Amino acid sequence: MTSFTSDLLRNLDQRGYIHQITNAEALDALAAKEIVPGYIGFDATAPSLHVGSLVQIMMLRRLQQAGHKPIIVMGGGTTKVGDPSGKDESRKMLSDADIEANIAGIRKVFERLLAFGDGPTDAVMVNNDEWLSTLGYIELLRDVGPHFTINRMLTFDSVKLRLEREQPLTFLEFNYMILQAYDFRELAERYDCRLQMGGSDQWGNIVNGMELARRMDGRELFGLTTPLLTTADGSKMGKTAAGAVWLNEDQLSNYDFWQFWRNTDDRDVGRFLRLFTDLPLDKIERLEKLEGAEINQAKIVLANAVTTLVRGADAAKTAEATASQTFAAGGSGADLPTLAIGAEGMRIGAALTALGFTASNGEAKRKLAEKAVRLDDVIVDDPGYLVTVAEGAEAKLSLGKKKHAILHR
Repeated sequence: MTSFTSDLLRNLDQRGYIHQITNAEALDALAAKEIVPGYIGFDATAPSLHVGSLVQIMMLRRLQQAGHKPIIVMGGGTTKVGDPSGKDESRKMLSDADIEANIAGIRKVFERLLAFGDGPTDAVMVNNDEWLSTLGYIELLRDVGPHFTINRMLTFDSVKLRLEREQPLTFLEFNYMILQAYDFRELAERYDCRLQMGGSDQWGNIVNGMELARRMDGRELFGLTTPLLTTADGSKMGKTAAGAVWLNEDQLSNYDFWQFWRNTDDRDVGRFLRLFTDLPLDKIERLEKLEGAEINQAKIVLANAVTTLVRGADAAKTAEATASQTFAAGGSGADLPTLAIGAEGMRIGAALTALGFTASNGEAKRKLAEKAVRLDDVIVDDPGYLVTVAEGAEAKLSLGKKKHAILHR
């Protein structure tokens, strides 16, 4: 760890957020003496962000906790273009109405984790469509175009990887890095924004914005990236066999969200407690030293802390109670995912797939053959089994030890 003087960089360093910083010494000195407005951009491609974005959201929280100003930039404009970073193909085009609805959904999680308002360190959410959609094409070519070379743009990983794989990269996507660079320059003008943060895959885009502001306005801006976040088994953070771990309750139940954190690999517990909770570092050090069955207590602390931050204290309390009832007492719990079964019933494999427990009916058949499926705690292995539920009644469907749902009519 580096010895920083500012609360901001010292805390980010101690908690494991820092991968690269441009001119760390100057940024540290600036953050130690004045309020630094900093931003992270989020594209509005879905009505919720998922766990893979949570480290970035927590960075904005750390920024505010250290007495600085978080700026959330919703990519209403750049979403119309599509970021090629880490993508193998072009994104589908969204309508303006879809983008607006997605931004409204995404705002919910920020309102839990950040304090919004008009004060010097209050968070603000802005939409880059405000300035990008009014930018004339000739104006962009004339004023911004001379500061970018095709030679350099072709060296960026987001472009290079697509070309190496001989996958199409549209001219539309190729412009994304120019628009993101312009965002940084515009935010510096409007909000005196001095810092852009993001994942390590955004390093090239961030440096682009810094150079554009320096060349056009003579401003010194800063960039900071986080390490690529993977779990101990090497998988990408926020993705599971059942799909994305969404931050909004509309997309994922509180119980499933809580259970995701409860199922953390032993090796990840300390790291996740530092990144995703506000627990003091000395307490985290004690928790991560627990071994054997005791590490499960640290996982429950992690699940409760993250769920409280993202979903609220009631959600965490109910989810923990549901887990306790489900596992310890053999009950059904009040916060499990539910599925309505019609009077005609539903094949058990179809129910597993409808709940997202299995990705396909083929996988459901395999799980049934493995005797991993239980209905009201009784093993079912017949793929043709028809689940029926009396009106007003319910049944518990389980896959393995960790996935449970309530079937009702």
